[in-house]
Amino acid sequence: MKEKRVRCCNDAKSRELQRSEAPNARSTEMESNFTVDRRKIEKMEPVEAAAELRSHFIQLLRSRRSPEVPLEVLPAKPVLEHLYQGTAPVIPSEVMEPCPKVDTPNLKELLKEEKFYLTTEEGDQGRLPVVILSMKENKHSKRPAVVFLHGSNMCKEWLRPLLEDYASRGYIAVAIDSRYHGERAKNHTTYVDALVSSWKRGDTMPFIYDTVWDLVKLADYLTKRDDIDPSKIGITGMSLGGIHAWFAAFVDTRYSVVVPIISVQGFRWAIDNDQWHARVSSIKSVFEEARIDLGKDAIDKEVVEKVWDRIAPGLASKFDSTHTLPLIAPRPLLILNGEQDSRCPMAGLNDTISRTQKAFEDAQCLDNFKVIVEDGIGHEMTSSMAKEASDWFDKFLKP
Repeated sequence: MKEKRVRCCNDAKSRELQRSEAPNARSTEMESNFTVDRRKIEKMEPVEAAAELRSHFIQLLRSRRSPEVPLEVLPAKPVLEHLYQGTAPVIPSEVMEPCPKVDTPNLKELLKEEKFYLTTEEGDQGRLPVVILSMKENKHSKRPAVVFLHGSNMCKEWLRPLLEDYASRGYIAVAIDSRYHGERAKNHTTYVDALVSSWKRGDTMPFIYDTVWDLVKLADYLTKRDDIDPSKIGITGMSLGGIHAWFAAFVDTRYSVVVPIISVQGFRWAIDNDQWHARVSSIKSVFEEARIDLGKDAIDKEVVEKVWDRIAPGLASKFDSTHTLPLIAPRPLLILNGEQDSRCPMAGLNDTISRTQKAFEDAQCLDNFKVIVEDGIGHEMTSSMAKEASDWFDKFLKP
């Protein structure tokens, strides 16, 4: 097993970090608005500033929504074939094996499985597929819940081993399909097609934001369930799912314990330091389309910035990790990254980590913040990361 290096909010390494609708017109307008917003927010008290930034983000989410509809639970259709975007991942995944599971011979019979859709807005993408696993219990008790979010091109079914493990230990384990994935996809290119359409039309936000809207609506549902303790709802995800988890927790404080895995990054830093290539390559089609539309011979930093401003406004400015991660404090936050992850370069997280640490220090809860960086690991979730996440939830969600 490769050695891992740990950074936590009160260790020496962490303290060192403190020292050391044409797209063109839209991009300029967004950056101008950002400057005004940041100056206003920086003059506010911390609680007021947090509320202001969350309000701005909610306004952005609402700006590209189809009409809202009442939150409704609808029966789900059987999933006969798991639809992945691009190439299907390996199933089962060995990285999930170290998660503790109660050794119960008849676990399958004792598990309760629920499949349904939540309506989060009008239209096909406004139907959120949800699966929940829990242990059948005769007694009426409220239990902690954990929401699991898959990465790019995957679907909720890939998370099944984790759902079973957590359910066996008394959690309500929840998974969803993110926008344009799984049951929300029509074919193997639905997600890529949605990204390109977002660049062309500017009417949706398939990269991160639209799924965050779904997660706010999911919190509405989970906090009303009789079997869930509304004060103990954790959220985690890997890669794109980890970004979803981080943004959902930033905007919605009902997510009380947060573990983003191989996902925390500095989008602004990557542009300024020419370290955007790996992230861009993960969804290259939309950047290639933008390059052509902008008359460029190659994708460059200008293309990257204009794409982010178009499909996820503010991602490389006021909603970047330096501004949103600190607002998770004082809720327990564990960040799990790989040292050699080119999509989430650690060099670009110095400011984010130091600002987040400061927020936990100000809240007098240093033990609620931890960063684990695994040496020699690129953009992959390891078995030890899965175990660390499990331990973190047990520490803060279990009685």
